[in-house]
Amino acid sequence: MERRRIRGRKSEEGIALLISIFVLLLISVVAISLVVSSGTESALAGNYRSATGVYDAAMAGLEEVRARLRPNSPISFKNTDPLFLPAGTPLDPCSPVYVINPLGGETVAPWDPASTYPDTEFNQEFTGICPAGSLPPNPSPRAFSIWNTNPLNGLPFPGPSYKWVRINGVTEQSLKLDVVPYDGTWNDATPIYYDGTLNNNSSGSQVLEVTALAVLPNGSQKLVQYLVSSVPISLPPFPAAMTLAGSGQGNTVGYSAPASNAGFSIKGNDQDCNGGTLPGAFPAIGVFDSMDVGTVVDGGDVNGVHFTGIPTPPSSIRLSYTGTVTGTPPDVERVDSSFTASSMSTPSELDAAVQSIIQNADATVPSTGQTSFLTNLVSSGAMSSSSPLTVVVNGDLDLTGWHNTGYGLLLVTGTLTYDPDASWNGIVMVVGQGTVIGWRGGSGIFNGTMLVARTRDTSGNLISGSYLSYSYVDFNHGGSMGGQGIRYSSCWIQRSQPSAGYRVLSFHEISQ
Repeated sequence: MERRRIRGRKSEEGIALLISIFVLLLISVVAISLVVSSGTESALAGNYRSATGVYDAAMAGLEEVRARLRPNSPISFKNTDPLFLPAGTPLDPCSPVYVINPLGGETVAPWDPASTYPDTEFNQEFTGICPAGSLPPNPSPRAFSIWNTNPLNGLPFPGPSYKWVRINGVTEQSLKLDVVPYDGTWNDATPIYYDGTLNNNSSGSQVLEVTALAVLPNGSQKLVQYLVSSVPISLPPFPAAMTLAGSGQGNTVGYSAPASNAGFSIKGNDQDCNGGTLPGAFPAIGVFDSMDVGTVVDGGDVNGVHFTGIPTPPSSIRLSYTGTVTGTPPDVERVDSSFTASSMSTPSELDAAVQSIIQNADATVPSTGQTSFLTNLVSSGAMSSSSPLTVVVNGDLDLTGWHNTGYGLLLVTGTLTYDPDASWNGIVMVVGQGTVIGWRGGSGIFNGTMLVARTRDTSGNLISGSYLSYSYVDFNHGGSMGGQGIRYSSCWIQRSQPSAGYRVLSFHEISQ
């Protein structure tokens, strides 16, 4: 019995060793799997970071150029490189220009096929379209990225790692796309334009192709491309030197003229941007209808706009409102048909234009320090006669004590308190609360046009229905106001037209 027990014990010797070895093997397999999995995840994360980084760098190039194409941008090519893309000159599809972004002293010459970062994509798109030879032309016009200019080039960290951005026109042939007027083929070699649809009629703004190449230090590359075109903002018409837009029943507009300032006038006789006389004339004051309650003005041409000051002596005040009138001034005319024709005669229609301007403003004036903010725009050169801006005030604007000249489009959604020592060249829109108050002395002048309309109630809610509410201009607030008044200038109106920038019509990544 004892011998049998000893033999059984011997037969079990070594089983613990086998189990231990098996467990160790199992742990080793699990550990190796974890290491491999961790390495794979690290590689995937690294690849993702690299792919994201190079994509973001390429997009930074596209967005920089899109911002610099907008003329009113402080970093626009117009301001930084005026000869790079001359205003008003279409860009030849076969003559691309480049924005280069060399880092660390490297050479970036995409027009050179032997360079480190050649633009081979242009060759693929335009071979057979552009003349034989270097594609693109060698050399090509170039401008430096803002990351290569002061003050950004002095930052302690590098900018985005894109190498170049190409800008060129496009044709049916290069896009392989039939555009208006459709003929079933894409063989036209003329530049494409955009006026809501792509066309070859030179209608609207030229369509530009913007292509960016980014390369990271690890060799990752990305090529991305936009089709863009400038899209203007739809503005209401400006048919008079000062338009009081009001419609419906009752006193929908009001105007109180300076009672004793012989130097003040509102004139619809057209002027250029230097004050020179242009052919043609517009009403001094434009109104919507003749059904309002008030005094008869303009020999009965407009019956019932609520005016004070113009219809009373001295006669010199009446003679200060000239334009299209054929009889004795003052010149007050109906202009509602132009608003109806442009679908801008109701509160909602005018408000839509206002919201578009707000969304695309170059500068928004804060509620405090308003005159200091405007003064800084002028003194810094950001706003000037050669660089008019779209300036928005969401609420009231008080120009008391502001003795400068503004340029561009000024939109005020609340009350404009007008210091007549201030001047403005361009478009002044007081649309929202539709109230203008002028007082004090001064010698300023508005050259361009002024539009006053009430589209919102005192709580800021959009007025329902088809009729604009009561708006008024009081230039006799607490006494006669100074200043020289308002002069119609089609030149300044045109120069102050805002732009919504360059809209992206299409985007795609290009495989390499």
